[in-house]
Amino acid sequence: MNSIILNTATRVLVPVFIIVALMTLWRGHNDPGGGFIGGLLAAICVALYEKTFGVDEARRWLRLSPMMIAGLGLTAAIAGGLWGAVVNGAFLSGVWPFYASVDGSWEGLPVGSILLFDTGVFLVVVGVVSAILFALEEAGIPEDREEEDGVPQDREEGA
Repeated sequence: MNSIILNTATRVLVPVFIIVALMTLWRGHNDPGGGFIGGLLAAICVALYEKTFGVDEARRWLRLSPMMIAGLGLTAAIAGGLWGAVVNGAFLSGVWPFYASVDGSWEGLPVGSILLFDTGVFLVVVGVVSAILFALEEAGIPEDREEEDGVPQDREEGA
């Protein structure tokens, strides 16, 4: 799409959405929210970028293929689950190596297996939604559908 308003809005909104997505991931890894919702917010950025600049530019912007991102996320999520299994004996149980109870209060950095799992979910959502979006965009509208809709060819082309 060639619109100066959309181009400008995209350049402003994408960094804001990325920050909100990462904050949702960070804030939600111990509360409601987290990886899935943060991943959807990040996928909105990919969708907005793709609609503004096209599929090829969006692929370059992501730097990795969407399925590679999803694969990395799935690996991280499984690793987060296995980390709990190795330390506590139960898959997906929480492990916080830098966070401990000292004199009745919790101190340290609350980073552990749950954040790794949520980061994996975040990446899987971004990768899968981007892959679906790119596939739908590249598939386009079949030629015979235009005849079924009764929309004249020249009207859809913007003439």
